[in-house]
Amino acid sequence: MNRLNSNLQRLFQSAQKAERLGIGLMSGTSLDGLDVAFCRFAGSGLNTSFELVAFETIPYPDDFKSEVREVFSKKMVDLEKLTLLNAFIGSYHGALILTCLSEWKINAGDVDFIASHGQTIYHAPKSLHGQVDYPNATLQIGDGDHIAVKTGILTISDFRQKHIAGGGQGAPLALYGDVILGSKTGENRVLLNIGGIANLTFLPGDGDTSRVMCTDIGPGNTMIDAVCKLYFDRAYDEDSKIALSGTVNDNLLNALLDHPFFNEVLPKTTGPELFNLEYLRKAQQRSHTIGIVPSDIVATISLFTAQTIANAVMQFNIPQGAKLFASGGGAHNPFVMQQLQRLLPDVVIGNTSELGIQPDAKEAILFALLGNEALCGEPITIGSNPQVLMGKFSFPI
Repeated sequence: MNRLNSNLQRLFQSAQKAERLGIGLMSGTSLDGLDVAFCRFAGSGLNTSFELVAFETIPYPDDFKSEVREVFSKKMVDLEKLTLLNAFIGSYHGALILTCLSEWKINAGDVDFIASHGQTIYHAPKSLHGQVDYPNATLQIGDGDHIAVKTGILTISDFRQKHIAGGGQGAPLALYGDVILGSKTGENRVLLNIGGIANLTFLPGDGDTSRVMCTDIGPGNTMIDAVCKLYFDRAYDEDSKIALSGTVNDNLLNALLDHPFFNEVLPKTTGPELFNLEYLRKAQQRSHTIGIVPSDIVATISLFTAQTIANAVMQFNIPQGAKLFASGGGAHNPFVMQQLQRLLPDVVIGNTSELGIQPDAKEAILFALLGNEALCGEPITIGSNPQVLMGKFSFPI
């Protein structure tokens, strides 16, 4: 009788364990660094329990950021560079994982799986590319085989492709993890993540999954960071110092808010391919605000982020007393969070640490959870969302 090969045997054994150890990787469009979340899981689906054992964000060096930016969010790129980076990033992420495991004194052989989001290079929902004969599409690089071989650990990657194949738009994928880890009977909740792009999940307190909604909202940090880099040579607006020194320009704000994307039917998805410096430039042209000072631009686009989030929350008609739990880099932006509370006076705003989820680690945790689902879960029915298990498996040998 034929036996399963050693890779499949180990896969089967991991899936049968009472508890599994997994690593979630997240590298966002802001290119801050690689988030590495080491988690312990028991169960799957709505019966999942998890513990964040260790977490670290490893900052990317400037030369790495420059290399990725050569191919990021551009229609025309050097195909050789893109191909080389696919392999390089996979191996590089593998090396960073090994560094973390060494610091945490964890043996790679004890880790059941790695779940890697990869580095998004281009996100192209049909609503953005507008080509009738082509479907929704997205591209993340950082090949899973290179991570698996480098670390010796089973790697699950390229999650977004299955979501698209199943009829989705490839984003946001927070939906599945938010439902599993964030739902609470009797409490209406909004889980908001402010990364490069902001997305939110509404979790009704009555447990009716047909009412769950997860959608991208618009820009999170991406435009703020881009303007800070352009005018101030800073990676981001630390402690909102620039925004707080500026004055919001209402004409520019109204021009920024005037885009068909904000009127599209939910759920929807977007990316820096739309919300970027060119988007800002066109809004300034329309509003005759080309000459305003850079600090006023930062203040205005920071309010733009808060306003689009508030508009989306109000669109859900969420009952009074609902709780909003924020995560991501934008949760550390005092100006954005203060404006959000001003715009949503009837919503109790906190962060995901109140749910036992470290805000900076949330996205990496969610991909570790998707890896756990790929290994031993079953597709979950959540409204009209694709009922799929996501991720491709890469074996170390």
